[in-house]
Parts: sequence; C-alpha cells; structure tokens
Amino acid sequence: MKTRPTNRLSRLSLKAVALIALCGISHCTTYAQQMTAPLGSPSSPAAETTTSPDSDSSNSTGSQLNQQTSLTAPQIIAILQQKPDLVEELKSLVADQQQQQGVPTQADSITDEMLLSQISTNPALRASITIWLRARGYVSPAEMDRLLANSAYGNDNDQSPLSSPLSGAPPDSLALAGDRLQSGMASATGSSLTGSSTPTVATKPPTRRPAPTPDSKTQSVTDEPESLRLPTPYNLRSLRDLYTQVPPDSVKLKRFGSDVFINRDGQYSGGLGNRTMTVDVPIGPDYVLGTGDGLTINLWGGISQSFSRVIDREGKVALPEAGSLVVAGLTLQQARSSIEGALKPQYHNAQVDVTIARLRTVRVYVVGDVQRPGAYDISSLSTPLNAIYEAGGPTSVGSLRIVRHYRGQQLIREVDLYNFLLHGVRMDDERLQAGDTLLVPPAGPQVAIFGMVKRPAIYELKGEATLKDVLDNAGGVTVAAALDHITIERIDPNRQRETVSLAPSSIASFAVKDGDRVHVAPILPYSERAIYVEGHVVRPGKFSYRDGMQLSDVIRSYQDLLPEPAAKGDIIRLVAPDFHPETIQFDLADALIGNTLVTLQPFDTIRILGRYEVDAPQVAIRGEVLRPGSYALSRGMTPMKLVSMSGGFKRDALLSSADLASYTIEDGKKVVSERTSIHIGQEDFDTVPLKPGDILTIHQLSGWNDIGASVILEGEVTYPGSYGLEQGERLSSVLQRAGGLRDTAYAPGAILIRTQVKDLEEKTRLELIRQIETSSASARLAPNLGGQDEAALLQAATQQQKEVLEHLKSQPATGRLVIHISPDINSWANTPADVEMHTGDVLTIPKRPGFVLVSGQVYNASALTFVPGKEASWYLRRAGGTNDVADRKEIFVIRANGSVVGRRSGGWYDEKVLSTRLDPGDVIVVPQKIIGGSLFWRNLLTIAQISSSIAITAGIAGVL
Repeated sequence: MKTRPTNRLSRLSLKAVALIALCGISHCTTYAQQMTAPLGSPSSPAAETTTSPDSDSSNSTGSQLNQQTSLTAPQIIAILQQKPDLVEELKSLVADQQQQQGVPTQADSITDEMLLSQISTNPALRASITIWLRARGYVSPAEMDRLLANSAYGNDNDQSPLSSPLSGAPPDSLALAGDRLQSGMASATGSSLTGSSTPTVATKPPTRRPAPTPDSKTQSVTDEPESLRLPTPYNLRSLRDLYTQVPPDSVKLKRFGSDVFINRDGQYSGGLGNRTMTVDVPIGPDYVLGTGDGLTINLWGGISQSFSRVIDREGKVALPEAGSLVVAGLTLQQARSSIEGALKPQYHNAQVDVTIARLRTVRVYVVGDVQRPGAYDISSLSTPLNAIYEAGGPTSVGSLRIVRHYRGQQLIREVDLYNFLLHGVRMDDERLQAGDTLLVPPAGPQVAIFGMVKRPAIYELKGEATLKDVLDNAGGVTVAAALDHITIERIDPNRQRETVSLAPSSIASFAVKDGDRVHVAPILPYSERAIYVEGHVVRPGKFSYRDGMQLSDVIRSYQDLLPEPAAKGDIIRLVAPDFHPETIQFDLADALIGNTLVTLQPFDTIRILGRYEVDAPQVAIRGEVLRPGSYALSRGMTPMKLVSMSGGFKRDALLSSADLASYTIEDGKKVVSERTSIHIGQEDFDTVPLKPGDILTIHQLSGWNDIGASVILEGEVTYPGSYGLEQGERLSSVLQRAGGLRDTAYAPGAILIRTQVKDLEEKTRLELIRQIETSSASARLAPNLGGQDEAALLQAATQQQKEVLEHLKSQPATGRLVIHISPDINSWANTPADVEMHTGDVLTIPKRPGFVLVSGQVYNASALTFVPGKEASWYLRRAGGTNDVADRKEIFVIRANGSVVGRRSGGWYDEKVLSTRLDPGDVIVVPQKIIGGSLFWRNLLTIAQISSSIAITAGIAGVL
C-alpha cells in the first residue's frame, strides 16, 4: 500500500509503477496505463475499452465500463460504511501519497473529516482508491463492474448495499454522511407481520417466477459487527471503538416458509410437486389399486413372458387364457395373489410377479388461502404437501401451521407445514385419494423475531408458545446475542403499543402473543479488555488486556520500536466513568529498563512518536553543495558529515572557510544569534558537533559567475555576434573589438537591452495595471458633478480605462537602458556615457531611420520624412493636427535613444515640447485627454500612456 502519488504531472509515471507493483495482476497494469495516458489517446479511458481479466466474456460490457471511470465519492463512502476498517487503511494510503509529494504526514494525523473531504474533491485519489479496492479484493469484480457502470452512465436506480444509501447524493451531503460514516442501510421501517405482499391470484400457473434476491444483510458470526461510526473529538482508535452505535435492524422481515413454495426454475419438476410424477418412491404391498393404474405382469418358469395391462373403468384387467379379473380396490399384494391364482392353471410350473408400471392420477381440491385455489390432477402417491405445492403454497395470510385434509365431510388430519420446514418430516404416510379436499385457513397468531438470531423472520404460532419456542423455530440465538437486551414491541389489543424488556431468566417462561416483535440485540461491537499501540512501533494495533498488565509487557525492547524513537512516550487513558481522555507521559528509556512501572488499564492507548516527529531537530546547509536544504540532525553530526549528507562540495565552492550560524536561548526568554567562521580544512570542521537549528553556508569562489559571460551585438556593427566579457569591461571596449560602427549606423538610436532593467519594468507595468484595475469609481470623477453628468462621465471613464489597459497589456516590458553614444567611439570612451556591460546585454545599432513618427490622437498618424532643423510642431501639422479628444498640453516626444521630452522635462530642451527640434527616429506622441477631474486618475492614466508608448522606438529599431 506504498507510494501512490496523486499529482497529475510529474508523478503519474510513479503511480503506474506503484499500481502495477501493488496489484500484481494483469488488470491493474491496464488501469495504470490508462491513468497515465493522455485523454483521447488510444490507451486512455475515453478512447478505448478493454475487457477485464476478472470477468468472463458474458460480462464484457461491465468489464469495459470499469476501464472507463472510477467510483464516485458517494459509492466509495458507501463502501467505507459497510467496511469501516478500510478507513484506517485509506488514511495510510493518503499519508503515503502526501509523503511522496514531500509533505511529511502520518496516518494518525488524518481525521475522518479530512479523508472524506479528499475523497469528495480529489478525482485522482478516487481513481487510486478504485484500483486499490479491486486489487485487494474488498469489492468483488462483478460488483465493481456494476458500480462503475452506474458511475459511468449516471445510473442511480440500480442500488446495491454498497451504493444505495448515498448514490446520487449532493456534494453538500457528503460531509454529513462522512462525519457519521453510517452503514449503508435504509431507515428502520419495521415490516408488517403479514410478511410480503400478496401476489395476484392467476387462473393459470405462471410460466416463470423470479428467484428471490438473497438477503444482503446476512452475516456470518465471524464477520465484523455492523456499527455506526460517529465522529470522535480525538484521533484515537480506542475512542473510535467506543464512539460506535449499534445500528437499528432494518431488514424487511419475511414470513418464515414463504419462499419454499416459489418455483425457481420455472418448471414443474422436482421439488415437492410434480405434474408428471415418475415412480421415484418405493410402492409397498399395501398400495390400493384403482382405475387407471398400469400393471406389468411377468411370467417365468415353464414359460417366459411379460405383458402390460391397464385397470379399466370397471376395475378389471384382461389376462391371457384366463379372462378378466377384478383388481380395483385390492392392495398390490392381494392383486398379485389373485393374478397368480388365475394364471397358474393355464401355464404349467409358471411363476407370476406383478409390478406397477404407471400410476393413476387422482383429482383433489385445494381451497382457502392459497395462491391458485382449484382442482388438481396429481399422482395417486401424492401427499397433502405435494398438492399444496401445486397450488403455489399459502398466500401471505394463509396458515402454514394448519392445513385441513378432508375426505368428504370427514376431517382426516391437520397438517403442520412447520414439521417439514423446520424438521424435514414429509407426510408420505398419508396419500391423497380422488375427491379429497385440502383447506388452508387464515394464519393464526404471528410473532416477528429479528436481530441476533440465525433465522430472523415472522413465525406463526400454534397453541400456547413461549419465547423459547419462537427462538427454537428461529434456529436459536447467535453467540453475538446480548440476552440481557431482549425487547418486545407488543400490541395491547385494539388499544396501544407497548415495549417490554425481558431478563435472560424469563426466556423459557415468557409467553409471546400475536403481533409481538422480538428484537435480540447484539453484544457490544468492541472488546472491553483491550489496549492500543500506535505511532513509531513495529506492530501497531489492538492487543489483549490482562489484569496487572505493565507497560513493559507491551514495549519490551527497542526491537519493538522503529529506529530513533522519541525520548518520551504517552499513554492516553480513558478515565471512567465518562471515559474522558487523560495523558500520562513516560520516559521511554526508563520504561524499557524497568525503572518506570506503569500499570495499564483497558482502553489505554500507548503512543510513541519518532524522534523527528517531536519538534524534529534539524540543521540546514546553504550555498555551493549539491543538495542544499534542511536535514535531520543525527547524533554526532559535524559540519563535514552535513556536507557529505548534502552530496559534497560543488566545483565552485570556496574550500577555505565557511559560515556557521547558531543560536542560544538565554534564561528561557530570548534567542541570541551567533555567527562564526570555520576553516574547512582544519580539524574542527570534522569534530565540532552541530546543534539544532545550525545553518552552515558554503561560499562561492570569487568571479565564478563571470565565467563565460558574454554580450550580443546586433545591427550596424562591423562584426556582429556574441562577445566574451571581461569583468568591468565597458561598451566602448566591446564595440572596438567588434570593429566599430558601420557607415550606415545610427548611433543616437542605439538600443541596449538589459535583463535586470526588463524585470524592473515588468514589475512596474504589472503594478500600474493593478492600480488602474482596482481604482474606484470616485477616483475617476471630479467632485461636484450632478447625478446625470456623473453617470455619463463614469461610463466614458470606464471605457477609457478599458482601452488604456488593453494597450498597456499589449506592450510588454522592453528592458531598454537609455545610452548616449556617437559614431566616434573615442569621443565618449571612458566618460559617463561609456556604461559598464553586464552579461546577457544585447546591443542593437539600427540604420538611420530617415523619418519621424507621429502617433496618438492625430488625424493622420504616420511616419513623416525627416527634414533637418524642423520642430515637432511642423511634423504635427503634416499629420493633420490633433483631434478633438487629444490632450494638447501633455504632448511628449520620445527620442530615438529612448529619452522622453515632455511638458515638465526642463533641462536640455525648450519648455515648449512642440518647439523641440527633432532627429531621425524620434516619435511624437499625442495622448488622449483624460476623462474625469481626479488628479490621481489623470496622473495614473498619463503614466500608463507614456509607458505603453516607450516600446515604439525599440520597435522602430527592430525593423530597420
């Protein structure tokens, strides 16, 4: 039951291997293949179905279905209700999966509510549980196929003991069902004492009757007792055993003997009745012959001859050489003597023998409360039991204790069918004769008995009866019966119902009455003399308790424990009389050597945790090792051993010294941190023991990350490509190694892309998007607006917000670093304009653009041919000027090198942006007028428009 990860990505292959190893049978391999196959692939459940090896060809449909889906949450919960012990095993399964995901989890820490929540919300877990249930044989293949078919087609009508109580239950009902883990039984609606419903009386016998469904509630006495599992306040198995209720017995009782007369094979052959009955019983010499009987007469001695004769309507048989002889009314012995006397004078020294070759039929009448009353032609050897079977047996109100046999007006006898049903006594000594009548009267007093009896049913009384008689008819009580908890629901005739409790000593003398419902309760579903062991032990579980039992009798040595147990253990004791839990702590080492004597009591739980489960001591290693991280602190661990545990040093590790950070607690009030430098090559690195919480840091060699550093030069350089970078090397040096700029290069438009700058820009862009999206409606509007104006402006501001956001989101961060260079590299080398290059930098030198771009809110946004000495206003007029929604005060210019000239720029340029003389590649941006009067909102959208326009110059360089 180990390692079955549930992640749908990296751990699916591990799941397949684990499932195959767990199952060990071929159908689990198919399941594992389908669990790992992509949806729609040939081996996936949605694309292909295969026949399960657990079912034969006649059940191929159900076998195909079980490959297509897993059990639903209600079906799995219903199985857990029927088999509560599976809850603990499934908790171990979930704990194993969590550990595979790197989450240290113990099965004891998973509550019932947590397990039920995972089942209802985690499809991967349900698939694993489905395979696990089938592989372990907890659900039969046929039942699994049927449940999977129901879950595949959403069929909740075909309910079984496994699925009926919760099939199709809404998700919000799973928690309630899971909290109680109630057994999958219907509500306790007591059945009527009349038994099953009365079938329709037919004029002709039906061709086939359905076989009765076996009672799914029937249990062996060795099975686990059924009980309701209630939620416990503590995750203790002892409390889970005590938090159980004996469920109400909800089996619908049938009248005892009602199934005996059901013809299960649809034919009138075998059983108690036989329409064409053969001579399958010996016919004695006292059998009385009658009209219709067939005789076989055998002669031997002086002559050997055999012939058959049928007794005619006059009661005669025709004999050769002797004429007719009357034999009707004679016994077989008398007829043999008469025939022998008639034939011997005709045949010298002949011997005569007479046997019955064919039995005659007699017509009898079956009336009263039977299924098919009427006249029946049956064999002359038939008994009243055969005739009742032919008539379909008594109805639900017909008696099974009194069947009256009349011959004419004379009552021959009363037949008690219980003699046959309970003791197997057939009434073969009383044969029916032609004209006989069988009368089945209404049933007499009836008593229902259920619970811990071997044959729970409704029994008919005959005469005075005691509870002991009824229990004997029910097969007696089982060994799980609590004789001191027998209750009788009694009817005070025509008045009321009452409940009677009965002592064991009164069973033999207690007189039962018509309408009584006797319930024999089970004994407690748990052992009252048991202790429990859980945690870091080899054999957890339940153990027998004996008087005077000590802790050392359960935990004898370290061989009973897993490696490295915690120093302390707990005994959780349920203290009488209300069984509230109390914890007793003990020292494990003292208990093992006998210094601690702890006397155990029933329901005690011995809990021992692992050393790393109890505030686990850990140390951490960081820096240049193969597997940095936190590690459990074992005894005697040194820094060198910790390095070895983490896989050893990496090639870039500094092997001269390392940092060790520790902490101490002063007076139990504060933590004091301490850092020391230790020498790796010296003795203390391999001898000084580490303390809990220590952090060892292995440094990196100086300049290691600069190995292989390079930059990329693109565009109008003499030798573009990738160039290795020395530490501290500047832009001018790299350009000179690349042969300088070509004649067609446009140095003012150079674009330097740096990864660090791009990351910062992206964070700023995302934060700007977040601020715009989360801004309130009041931030978009100016104060002192009327209601109607406010609504119109709010709608317009919302639309503008949407447009700005779309534009901002469509322009990702460029990472451009603004530089100022010229074709003459020597003129700016080793000046502030000569920036230091970083690894990963990409420098693009474009060609001279030859145009100026005008964008934004103008009538004709386009690229205009560059004319030397012209100002921004001149180009703006060539683009048709600004439109009605343009914000003329906030027009700005983006230089080819990425710098921005705006109304508030100041410094190098004229304060009036439109008076700025433009260079090739410059961009004039006319922003949209911000709708609304809020200063915060105007500033926010202005920044957004500038940010989304910055990438334009980089885009221009990319296409040149």
